[in-house]
Amino acid sequence: MPPLLVIFDLDGTLVDSEALCNQALLDLVPALTDPIDVVVNRYRGKKLANILRDIEFRIGARLSDNFEQLFRQRVAELFASDLKPMPEVPEMLSALQHPFCIASSGPSEKMAHALAVTGLAPYFGERTFSAYVVGSWKPEPGLFLHAAATMGYAPKHCVVVEDSLVGLDAAAAAGMRALHYAPHGTNAIAGHTFSRMSALPGMLRGIESVHGVISSDTP
Repeated sequence: MPPLLVIFDLDGTLVDSEALCNQALLDLVPALTDPIDVVVNRYRGKKLANILRDIEFRIGARLSDNFEQLFRQRVAELFASDLKPMPEVPEMLSALQHPFCIASSGPSEKMAHALAVTGLAPYFGERTFSAYVVGSWKPEPGLFLHAAATMGYAPKHCVVVEDSLVGLDAAAAAGMRALHYAPHGTNAIAGHTFSRMSALPGMLRGIESVHGVISSDTP
């Protein structure tokens, strides 16, 4: 068995969805007047329930009982028309020699839709894990630990690729190495950050070289 499992986040890491998801919030909540980049940075990687509570606090009003349904519908519309993979992602996945999967805070239906419209679904098959199924949201470690166990790997043999600080905290809590994908150079963490997906295979080889290839006790 290869010594490292790569666990990818989805939104903002493999697919360019952060602005679209937050645009859906702005579309549905006229009282939320922040610029899109401010909203993205405020809510990146966070659980939707916590985001909605924060919005209610900020606007001083309750959202409608069916707001989540309306939000999911609007996100699906924006995904269908505008969602793209992050730059170099298809080429990186084609070249990647390590086993890999996705662990996302989004619902399974949203994950499947995003992968389908971006053409990334064939790379992952059934190797996708949703916080809504597992019942654990980042920064809790449960989602990553579930993904690793299902794939047959111990946490010390996993590398998490994340764009959010919440996800990086979850990886640390799970006892996994983490690489911070920061395509725009924001919130970079020295020594663990990269901005181009084409660099990822080489970084994984570097991790193996530094830490050694462990096979006798894998997973």
